[in-house]
Amino acid sequence: MDSDVAVIGVGAMGSMALWQLAKRGVSVLGFEQFGVGNDRSAVGGESRLFRTAYMEGKEYVPLLQEARQLWRQLEEETHNSLLTLNGGLMIGDPNTEVIKNVLKSIEDFRLEHEVIQGNEAKNRYPQHRLFPEDIMILDKNAGFLRPELATISAANQAEAHGAKIHRYSKVEEILPDNNGVTILADGKKYRVGKVLITTGAWTGKLIPKLKNKIKARRLVLTWFAAKNIDDFKPDNFPIFARMRKEFRLTGAPTLDGTMVKASNTKNPGIVPEPDSLDRDVSLEEMIEVSDAVKELIPDLIPDPVRASVYMDGYTQDDHSIVGAAPGMENTLLISGFSGHGFKMAPIIGSIAADLIIDGETFHEIEHLNPKRFTNH
Repeated sequence: MDSDVAVIGVGAMGSMALWQLAKRGVSVLGFEQFGVGNDRSAVGGESRLFRTAYMEGKEYVPLLQEARQLWRQLEEETHNSLLTLNGGLMIGDPNTEVIKNVLKSIEDFRLEHEVIQGNEAKNRYPQHRLFPEDIMILDKNAGFLRPELATISAANQAEAHGAKIHRYSKVEEILPDNNGVTILADGKKYRVGKVLITTGAWTGKLIPKLKNKIKARRLVLTWFAAKNIDDFKPDNFPIFARMRKEFRLTGAPTLDGTMVKASNTKNPGIVPEPDSLDRDVSLEEMIEVSDAVKELIPDLIPDPVRASVYMDGYTQDDHSIVGAAPGMENTLLISGFSGHGFKMAPIIGSIAADLIIDGETFHEIEHLNPKRFTNH
C-alpha cells in the first residue's frame, strides 16, 4: 500500500479531510489536478459567507456551530486569520420560505440574533434599500471566511502531520476492489486502502453513475466601488443575503479597502464540461447584477469593477452528498455542496475522517445520504 487513504481533490472539503485524517495519524495521500488554493472550482473569490441562522434548513445548524469551533482550531494551529464574525443580515419578506427557515433555525437552536424592521432597519444599516414588507434578521455569529488561505492552511497542516500531496496530478481512473483501491494518475499506479472523492464539479467524470445527479454550475462573483468606502468596512457592513423571485444577491464588506463584493447567484448556469469552464462574463450578466445593486445598495457605484467565474457541483435538491460512493467498495464520496458548502468544510472534513476510520459518525447527516439519489 502507498497509503491508508487517498483524497482526490484538495479543495475546500479535500484539504479539511486531509488535515483531519493526518492529524489522527492516518497515512494519507492527496491528489490535486491544479495547485492547492486554486480558483478553478469552488475555492476563490476572496471571501465566503459564514452563517448559522440558516435559510437552507435548520438541520445544518449543529454542523455550522461545530464548524465554527474547527475554524478557530485551524486558526490556532496555523496562526492565520480565517474567520471574521462581523454579523450577517438576512433580508427579505417574512412570509417567504427562506426567511421562515432562518427564523425556524433561530427558534429551534436559540441563536443569538435581532429582528430589525422599519425605520430602525433603515437607520442602522442605511446601505440597504428595503421593500415595504422587508425585515432584517441579524445573525450575530455570522461573518466571512478567506477561502484560498483557509484551503492552503488546512493542506499545509495536513503535510505537517505527514500527509503527502501530489499537486498538478490528475486522477484518470479509480479501480476499487475488495481489498483496497488502485488509482491511476499521470500514468502511475497507486495502491491505497480507501479513497475519499472530493472533486466537486468534476465528480461526474470519476463516478459516471452520478453524472446526472451532480452537475457543474457556473457562479459569477462581482465587486463594486463605493461612494464612501468607510460605510462598507466590516465594522459597519455585515455580510448579507437577499432573496426575491428575480434575484439572490449576497455580499461581504470590503476586505481590501477599495471594493465591495455583491453577487447575483440566483440561477447559476450549467457547465457542460468542467475542463472548459467559460470564465468570460457576458454583458448581460454584468447588467443583471448592476441593476440589482442599483436598486438595493444605492451607495455602491453600480458598474462592476471586477468579475470572476467559479463553479461548484450542484445536486437536484441543493443538499450535498456525504457517504459511501454508490457501487464502489472502499470509496467515500463528499460532493455536491451546491454553492453553500464552504462554511461547513472543517466539520465535513472531520465527518469524513470519522467515516473512514470508524465507519460511522455521531453527527446527524442522514439528510446528506447518497442513497436518496441511488434508490430510485
